[in-house]
Amino acid sequence: MGRLASLPARIPLFPLPNAVLFPGMPLPLHIFEPRYRQMVRDTAEGEKTIGMQLLRPGWESDYAGRPPVFEIGCAGVLEQCELLPDGRFNILLRGVSRFRILAEHEGQPYRLASVEPLADATGDATELETMRPRLMASIGTASDGPAVLVMQAELPHDAFVNALCQSLALTPVERQSLLDCDSVLDRARRLIEILQWKALEQVTGRGGAETIH
Repeated sequence: MGRLASLPARIPLFPLPNAVLFPGMPLPLHIFEPRYRQMVRDTAEGEKTIGMQLLRPGWESDYAGRPPVFEIGCAGVLEQCELLPDGRFNILLRGVSRFRILAEHEGQPYRLASVEPLADATGDATELETMRPRLMASIGTASDGPAVLVMQAELPHDAFVNALCQSLALTPVERQSLLDCDSVLDRARRLIEILQWKALEQVTGRGGAETIH
């Protein structure tokens, strides 16, 4: 079973339409909106934890407010924080734990939520070992970056699978469906399904709509 990470009971949320963070993975971000500049300043002085959350489709009409988000996100620890001369930030988050939103709270220009951490079980190690070559074979036309990373034989199963989920050319909703999986094994199975579907789309010439298949 995966270890249940410790998270602050209440964390800031950073909802975006195109970014999904996975446990153990790095995510560089450029922060320019005033409310999120304040979030970074408060986070750097406090718990150093930010909850990455994917916006649900239709967010465009209320982006400046509180548009609906997917219930499950991933918290990241602020590993690097560079303040730029104009007040913007370049930051680097490192995923530490999936979480579920319990309730949102007022009081800041950015969103705050009470959350519960979610364990990321590994699953059957033998089956995961057999899935590694299947995943590598399914990558197809993916860029060399993630392929070079995950070809390291000593890479643990969770890092191997999460690196692919974070790095491959997937739609945001496809990434969210992977983050929603309760174990690394289930995530690997789901990723194979997605990659096989993408390969089929290339063969048949179908357009890749942002849907969960």
